[in-house]
Amino acid sequence: MSSLVDPSAAARSAQNLTAHAFERATGATLSAGNALDLLIDARANFDRWLAAIRAARASILLENYIVADDAVGREFLAALSERAAAGVRVCVIRDWLGCVGNSKPSFWRPLTDAGGEVRAYNPPRFDSPFAWLGRDHRKLLVVDGGIAFVSGICVAQKWLGDPTREIPPWRDTGIAMRGPACAEIARAFADNWAQLGTPLALDMRTPGAAGDIGLRVIATTPNRASVYRTDLFVAAMARKTLWLTDAYFVGFAPYVQALCAAARDGVDVRLLVPGTSNLKLVARFSHAGYRPLLEAGVKVYEWNGSMLHAKTAVADGRWARVGSSNLNIASWLTNCEIDVAVEDEGFAQKVAAQYEADLRNATEVVLDDRTRPTRSPARRMRVGGGSSSRAAASTLRLVNTVGAAIGGRRLLGGADAGLLPPAALLLIVVATLAAIWPRLVAWPLALLTFWIGASLLLRWRKLRRERGKVGAGKSAG
Repeated sequence: MSSLVDPSAAARSAQNLTAHAFERATGATLSAGNALDLLIDARANFDRWLAAIRAARASILLENYIVADDAVGREFLAALSERAAAGVRVCVIRDWLGCVGNSKPSFWRPLTDAGGEVRAYNPPRFDSPFAWLGRDHRKLLVVDGGIAFVSGICVAQKWLGDPTREIPPWRDTGIAMRGPACAEIARAFADNWAQLGTPLALDMRTPGAAGDIGLRVIATTPNRASVYRTDLFVAAMARKTLWLTDAYFVGFAPYVQALCAAARDGVDVRLLVPGTSNLKLVARFSHAGYRPLLEAGVKVYEWNGSMLHAKTAVADGRWARVGSSNLNIASWLTNCEIDVAVEDEGFAQKVAAQYEADLRNATEVVLDDRTRPTRSPARRMRVGGGSSSRAAASTLRLVNTVGAAIGGRRLLGGADAGLLPPAALLLIVVATLAAIWPRLVAWPLALLTFWIGASLLLRWRKLRRERGKVGAGKSAG
């Protein structure tokens, strides 16, 4: 007696398994009934943000890596202050390091005087010497709990370019949403707010359905790696296309291997990154990660404009991600990030169409006769400006290559060879200085180790006090 398998039942089972695996990878449940607008570049985003802020009646939650003391920042400050003075609850989280050199604490005085609240994420603390490595890299806004925005855009004039110097606006992407997912964005803000002081006492009711789009809000915190797991999962699940845009891509080996495996399996994998930095050493670091991708069939493109800062992905014309996370270790493991993973063909096709439009202003990187990455002569390249964040990402690439060379963890390719001479020279210089002037190296090292030791004692004392309070509370109960 033969048994028949219902194809439709098998398909539903496979879909359920995929959905369950995706939920486990992202750490986020699917939120249905949302409406989304794709917002391209800063002007479109800023206009929508300001309109929502000025129409606020109950609450404004703003979390951003950089809020600059410039024309754009002051326009937002004025709008926030006016609403706070009108009785709206205004809460702002700014990243301490991101705002260094961009705005001072005194910049926020008009808002706090009007009744608004501002908290800085992760300022330097004596009891945690290396805490500053983790940053709040999110860019989100929630107004009245009913409309939310997520993007890679900071509140700063440079995103709009400089027409007087013929510098075009930065290329960046954001979304506006209405519907139940707005509550997830608000809860992500509230979680960070509670880490910085008194928890947020706001009505967090979930809004009703506003559309028919299903999405997941991926709110990453240090060491959770939610977006990293998501990116690996999508690279493994893509069947036809996987198109990526990233501002500070660093070739972290497991993810590079996932992209290469997809490309070898016939998936059309594309990576769009900023154009070459005017700092040649930074450009060398960035190029070092291209070769294994190109050899596997991944297509790499460099943007020709002033700066490409978007962080997006679209797979198989059915799934898309927009948010603040870059494809590097800092975003995946140490930062607070916010991304939205959308499971909707209509929205994904809009992201894919924008991607194809962006490629018309990009130059493809190809392997030359000596299998070295070089720009295709088919398009002319205009060099854009450098970026300190990109330099930092490139430094991670250098550290990874040097570590692999010393520890023998993996085979090094020809592209890695270009990174070894500057690293070797730096180490030789440090060794020479240590031999000639030992105190030049010993004193900073002694100061650092003393600081770490003292911070551990302070942390122990704090934990002991907290444990004592818990014990006293149980005794009283």
